[in-house]
Amino acid sequence: MSTVHMTRPPQTLYVTIRRDELRQLKDERDQLQQEVMRLRSHLQAQLTQPSNGQAAIC
Repeated sequence: MSTVHMTRPPQTLYVTIRRDELRQLKDERDQLQQEVMRLRSHLQAQLTQPSNGQAAIC
C-alpha cells in the first residue's frame, strides 16, 4: 500500500527591507563577487603555471 501525501500550494513570504539595508546588501554582494573573481583568476594562474614540484602557499 502506498501513502497518500497531501500537498499544499507554495506560500509567498513578504519581507520589508529599508533602503540602507538593501544598499548594504548590494555592496556586500559586489565585494563578494569581486573576491570570487580574484580567487578564480588566482586559481587559474596556478593551474596554468608549469609545476615545479612545490606546492603553492597562499
